[in-house]
Amino acid sequence: MLYGYQGKILWIDLSEKTVNKVDLSADDAYKYIGGSGLGAKILFSTTGAETDPLGPENTLIFMTGPFTGTRVPTAGRHAVVTKSPLTGIWAESDIGGTWGTALKKAGIDGLVIVGASNNPVYLWITDSTVEFRNAEHIWGKDTYEIEDIIRSETNHKAAITSIGPAGENLVKFASIMSDGKDGRAAGRSGVGAVMGAKKLKAIAVCGSQNTSVARPEELKKSITKFLPTLVANTKTRKEFGTSGALISSEKLGDLPIKNWREGSWVEGSERISGQRMAETILTGRFYCSSCMIGCGRKVEIKNSAYGNVDGAGPEYETLALLGALCLVDDLEAVAMANELCNRYGMDTISTGGVIAFAMECFEHGLITEEDTGGVSLQWGDAGAVIDMIHQIGQRKKLGKILAEGVKRAAAQIGGVAEEFALHVKGLEPPAHDPRAFNSLAVAYATSNRGACHLQGFTHPYEIAATIPELNYCKPFDRFAVRGKGELTANLQNIMSMCDSLKICKFAVVGGVTLTHMVEWLNLITGWEMTVADFLLTGERLFNLKRLYNVRCGITRKDDTLPPRLLSLKRGSGGAADNLPPLGEMLSEYYLYRGWDELGRPTQSKLEELDLVNI
Repeated sequence: MLYGYQGKILWIDLSEKTVNKVDLSADDAYKYIGGSGLGAKILFSTTGAETDPLGPENTLIFMTGPFTGTRVPTAGRHAVVTKSPLTGIWAESDIGGTWGTALKKAGIDGLVIVGASNNPVYLWITDSTVEFRNAEHIWGKDTYEIEDIIRSETNHKAAITSIGPAGENLVKFASIMSDGKDGRAAGRSGVGAVMGAKKLKAIAVCGSQNTSVARPEELKKSITKFLPTLVANTKTRKEFGTSGALISSEKLGDLPIKNWREGSWVEGSERISGQRMAETILTGRFYCSSCMIGCGRKVEIKNSAYGNVDGAGPEYETLALLGALCLVDDLEAVAMANELCNRYGMDTISTGGVIAFAMECFEHGLITEEDTGGVSLQWGDAGAVIDMIHQIGQRKKLGKILAEGVKRAAAQIGGVAEEFALHVKGLEPPAHDPRAFNSLAVAYATSNRGACHLQGFTHPYEIAATIPELNYCKPFDRFAVRGKGELTANLQNIMSMCDSLKICKFAVVGGVTLTHMVEWLNLITGWEMTVADFLLTGERLFNLKRLYNVRCGITRKDDTLPPRLLSLKRGSGGAADNLPPLGEMLSEYYLYRGWDELGRPTQSKLEELDLVNI
C-alpha cells in the first residue's frame, strides 16, 4: 500500500474531454515525492523548448504531497506547475488554502491537464466522477463572484480554484485563486494565463476519503509534542500576518522603495503596516487547512475614497510592491488594490513591479497621458495605481503593454526603459532586497522560476533561523560573502522538499526542523529515509528543474540581477552602502552544486542524482 498518497493522478484532456486515471508508482513517489517535485518529472517528460506556454500542448499540473491531508501542521497546500508564459521557462506556484486538501480527499494526488477546450468549461471532481461543465455563464466574472454560483451548481462544501478576467485575457502574470474572498493565490509565473488559454475557468472538488498513514499514533504523538513550539514561535505571524514584517524590513533596508531607488521610508512603512491594519481595518483571520497560525487577514472598508473592500487583506509582498515600490502610503488604497488583483486574478508582486516601472517611465517622458488614457502616473498616486490595475486586468490602453510584464514592456517602449525594468529571467522580483542580504543575490539569480525569495528562503537564516543538522547553529552575517553560495544551494534543496511534501515555510522558520520533516515523512509513508537521503532528494528535484531550464536555453548569462541591484547603493537605511558581489558568490555556488562554468549540471552530478535517463 502506498501510504501518504491516494495513488491516483488524473490526466485530463480538455480538447477531447477525456479523463485517464493513472496509478502513481511507488518509485516515483519516493524519488520525486509530490508537489513541485513530481510536477517537475511530469513537465520534463511532456513539454520542452518548443512548447508554446499558451498553446494546447502545454501541460498544467496541480499536485499535492504526502503531507497533504494528514496531521502535519500547515500542510494544506498544493503546487501548480507548467511552462511559464511570462518567462518561457520553468514555472511553479505554491498555494495554501483548502483546495489541495479537498483534492486529496477526493482520492486524487494530482491533476495533469492538457489540450484546450473550444468553449469555457469548469471541472467538477468528486470521489467517483469528473464532469466537464459549461462555464460560459461565469466567463468574465471575477474570482469572488463565481464561488456561490459554482457551489450552487455542485456542492455547498466544494473547494474551488479559479481564474478571473486577467487569466481569461492572458495577462502574462495572471494567478490562479482559491477560497473566494479569502484570496489564496498561486500567484507567480503566469499560471493563470495558461489556465485561461485552455478555456478552463475553475476546478471544483469535494471528497470524503482520508489519507492512509503507516504509523498514525506515532505521528499524532510526535506532532502533539511539537505543536506548542510552533504556536509560540509564530505568535507575531498570527497577530499581524506577513504584513507585520513591513516596519522591520524597512529598518533592515530590505523593503523596496520607489522602484528600488531609495533606501528608507520610515513613516510610509508605519502607515501601511500590519500593525496599522490590526488597529483599523482588520476583522478576522483566515486559516489554511491543518494550520493553527492563521496568518491570512480578513479586512473590511466601507465608503472609502476608493470603494468598499470585503475580503482578504494585503500580505507583506502586496503592501511592499503596491505600496512602497510605488510610494503609496494609504492603507485603504493598497487594500483596494489587493482586492482588485484578487478579483481579476493577478499576481500582486508582478503587478506592483510593472506599475512602478510605468511610473518611472512616465517620470522620464517615455510614457505620457496619451498612452495611459489620461492617467497621470505620478509617484504616490493611489488612484493611478488602481486605474492601472483595471487597465492591466482588462488589457486596455497602457494595460495592453504592462500585461506582458516588465521585460516585454520595456522592449516595446524602448529608449532607456530597460533600465527601469527590474526582473530576473523575466520575473519581477519580490519585496526583499539582495542589497540587504547577500544570499538573496545568489538565490534570485539561480532560482528556477526567476527572481524568487521562496525557492531558497535564505534571508531568515541571515536574521535568526538556524539549521543544526547542517551545523548552521547561528545566523549568518547578512553582508558576508564567503559561504553564501553553499548556504543558498543547501536551502534550495530543503525548500524543494518543502514544496514537494507540501508544508508551509512559515512552519520551517517557526521551528520545524529537518529531523521533524524526515520523521513525519517516515511515519506517514513507512519509509526509512535519513536526513542525508532527504537532502539528496531535494538536490535531485532542484537539479531536475534546472535541467528543464537548460533545455530551454538558460545558462550562466541568465543567472544575474538587474544592474540597479548590483550597482546602485540604497544610500540610506539599514543597507545603505552594500552591493552584493554576485560573481564571486555565483562561482562558489556552481562549484558546490557540481555544475560546469556555464551553469549546467555535470554528467557526474546527474549520475549521482539518478537523473541521467530522466
